[in-house]
Order: sequence, then structure tokens, then C-alpha cells
Amino acid sequence: MRLASKVALITGGAGGFGAAQARLFAAEGAVVVIADLREETGPLLATNIESEGGRAIYIRLDVTDWNSWAAAIDKTILSFGIPTVLVQNAGIYLHDSIAETTPVQWESVMDVNAKGVFLGTKTVVPHMIKAGEGSIVNISSTSGIVGSRISAAYNPSKAAVRVFTKSTALQYADCNIRANSIHPGPADTEMLASVYPSNDVLASRAKEIPMGRFGTAMDVAYAALFLTSDESSYMTGAELVVDGGLTAQ
Repeated sequence: MRLASKVALITGGAGGFGAAQARLFAAEGAVVVIADLREETGPLLATNIESEGGRAIYIRLDVTDWNSWAAAIDKTILSFGIPTVLVQNAGIYLHDSIAETTPVQWESVMDVNAKGVFLGTKTVVPHMIKAGEGSIVNISSTSGIVGSRISAAYNPSKAAVRVFTKSTALQYADCNIRANSIHPGPADTEMLASVYPSNDVLASRAKEIPMGRFGTAMDVAYAALFLTSDESSYMTGAELVVDGGLTAQ
């Protein structure tokens, strides 16, 4: 098993990319902590993983709140031990232009998408140092690499995740802690449906992708599995693009 004996804390773990990661990581031997605000789907997912022979718990986590992070880490350590794997998925999307975006909306997107990753890293890293190892995977986006004609806040927030990951990698390389980012393109998740509610628009968008389809949550989960496993032990500060060739054009 590729993650045997590892404790993995997954933010946004109750749905989308995070839920796929939770199931896959548990199947690969990890003890999984599903950290999310969704208090109905989170416990249900943990129960399902346990029924399939894995080990998992749900912990309520508001990634924008320092105290919530501290409580989540304390509960994780009490339940399973120090998390040596951290995957940060939690994020929100805002489909508004610069003219349409209010300062409050900007701050909300930055709080979840960028500040949340900072707080998670700042909270977990001291424990990883004690454990002598750690792998952090931050879910950015292809939107963190390019600009946008339609969104003001989302792309900058994901660009912040991209560069913050590199800073993390540099600052903790000598502590045996790795940090890498994943950059998914459009993927068939709840967020995609909220951005492109029309089937015609979805079909048109899919045709823009060289591979002719949207990604799936499992496409991203397998990328996260690789980066959190020992197979990627010489990778840190790297960007793994999972977009069907979209940004290669």
C-alpha cells in the first residue's frame, strides 16, 4: 500500500476532489481525517470508508479560523497521531469581473483559498517537524497560472497558493517536509456545475480541451496520491498540471 501507516488530513474532504482523495488514500492504507464544514456528508463519508475496511474520522474545520485549525490538529493527534500528509482542497469560486467584485467578496475568496492554505501550513508544519517528515499538497488550479476574462478574485487566490507552496518547499526542505501544488483544469465537480449551469456551455467548454473531456475528481486524487507517497520523495516546490492539455495550447 502506497500510504501505509500515514495519517492524512484532507481539507474540503467531504466532497469533490477531497472526497475522492479520502476514499483513495484510505484504500492505500492511510488513516484519513476528513476536515470540512459539511456536517452531514463528512461523517457519512467517514462511516462509508470505515465500512469498506478503512480508517477515517470527520472533523469540523473552518479553514479561515486559526482556532478551528488548532482544534482540528489537536483532535487529529489525539485520535490517530501527527498528520504527516496534508492535502488542502478547501476553496470557493466567484464568477464576477473586476467591476462586479466588491471588496467584501474579494476578501472572502482570499480568506478561504489563500489564507486557509497559509493557516493550515502554519498549524501543521511544527508537528511534521517533530515527526521528522511531511508531505503537503495544495490544490491550486490552472487558473493560478493564467488570467481570466470573467473572474477577478479566483485566479489571484489560486496564484497565491501556487507561489506560497514554493515558499513552503524552500523553507522546510531541510526538515524533510515537501510541498507541491496540483493545478486541475475544469473538472466534473459541483463547482463546475455552478460555474457553467448550461449543458450547451459545458459541451462547448469541453471541446476546448485537447483530450475532449473534463477531468474527474479521481484524476486529481491519483495525482495527490503520487505527491503524498514516497514515490515522489525528490519532488518539492513542483507544479503538477492535470488539465487534459488545456494550458499546453
